[in-house]
Amino acid sequence: MRHTTGNIRARLGHRAWWVAAVTATTIVVAGAFSTMPGVLQGPLQRDFHWSRGSIGLAASVNMVLYGLTAPFAAALMDRFGIRRTVLTALGLVAGGAVLTTGMDAAWQFTLFWGLLVGLGTGSLSMTLATTVANRWFTERRGLVTGFLASAGVLGQMVFLPALSWTIDHHDWRPALVTLALAALATALLARLALSDHPADTGQRPYGSSVFVPRPPPVPGAARRALTVLRDAARTAPFWLLAAAFAVCGASTNGIMWTHFAPAAHDHGMPVTTASALLALIGVFNVAGTVAAGWLTDRLDARRLLAVVFTLRGLLLVTLPLIMSATVTPPMMAFVVLFGLLDLATVPPVIALCRRFYGDDSAIVFGWTNAAHQAGAALAAFLGGVARDTFAGYDPVWVVLGAACAVAALLALTVRRTGPRPATALRPGRQAVAVRRTRC
Repeated sequence: MRHTTGNIRARLGHRAWWVAAVTATTIVVAGAFSTMPGVLQGPLQRDFHWSRGSIGLAASVNMVLYGLTAPFAAALMDRFGIRRTVLTALGLVAGGAVLTTGMDAAWQFTLFWGLLVGLGTGSLSMTLATTVANRWFTERRGLVTGFLASAGVLGQMVFLPALSWTIDHHDWRPALVTLALAALATALLARLALSDHPADTGQRPYGSSVFVPRPPPVPGAARRALTVLRDAARTAPFWLLAAAFAVCGASTNGIMWTHFAPAAHDHGMPVTTASALLALIGVFNVAGTVAAGWLTDRLDARRLLAVVFTLRGLLLVTLPLIMSATVTPPMMAFVVLFGLLDLATVPPVIALCRRFYGDDSAIVFGWTNAAHQAGAALAAFLGGVARDTFAGYDPVWVVLGAACAVAALLALTVRRTGPRPATALRPGRQAVAVRRTRC
């Protein structure tokens, strides 16, 4: 009994859990930055008389860089280490926030917020979570991935009310300074507690029965990110996962976070009420993503991904039938279920990237995440066009529901059928580790 209790304490006290906690804190702070363009629109229009298009350009640049930076950040972590990459990224977001407080032209907002903050938050996205989970965990990888995936949404939930209150009572500049200070405090925490690899602390990865030596740094981070993309693009699983994840982005970030409130307002619901429903979706995101990570450790990731897409598609198709001016029980059921499914695709997609691409899975996932952001941007744009064309969003929900059905079929067909590529490549380049799997 004493031996069992001591073993449990030792496992819970493993350094991997502390690294995961610091990583989660970092992702929480990075997630808070993504909420700012929406709450800044009114104050910036009032102070500078900028158009929504000018303000939206900075947000668009930020979103694009968020997606494109991720695979290069994963390569930088292999070259310079997790801690150095995280500290640099937190410095970028803090600097971008501080510089934004002194801007007086729209192009400066695009430069400071779109470029600097976009690069920083893109480096602190799910590729960070993937890299930490791959290096520090052999067991519980799915659970840890789900926990870290939910951290970004948790950051929005934690910071958004406080930032909105600060803007209402003190102006928008103190809110940005608050974010910058949070980033700097997190940087100090990462400097003290974040380690690059279990071997640095003399420990094995959590759940591993053998000691894993730290791999040597991989030079040429940018070249490696592009090389991994080239090699992965020669395999069918990459395109299937990228296409499915693009549908994921279109059916969540792209349409829900951009057009749900206007669509509800078309049915007579106040925008404040619709925004509250979106916040509730964010609340259930956390539970859904952690649950998806737990299930990924136990079930076939392809089938789990297909089930999530199928259920999400059914919910979107039924949305026109339950939209109303008030919050009804069917609408609350939609909010709960959609929240549980919103980010539930992330752990199985990461698991599939790991299965097929091994040590390069973090970079490959970064490129699939870029497809996710592209799908989100396309849906955000075409959703507005559809609203202008059809005077409503009903066709949009139906089309995206059908797209989710297609994504479910794509998930079920993900498999490696070609020969395993050679692993002995010229120095400075790692092979794409693709496992031949009969699923």
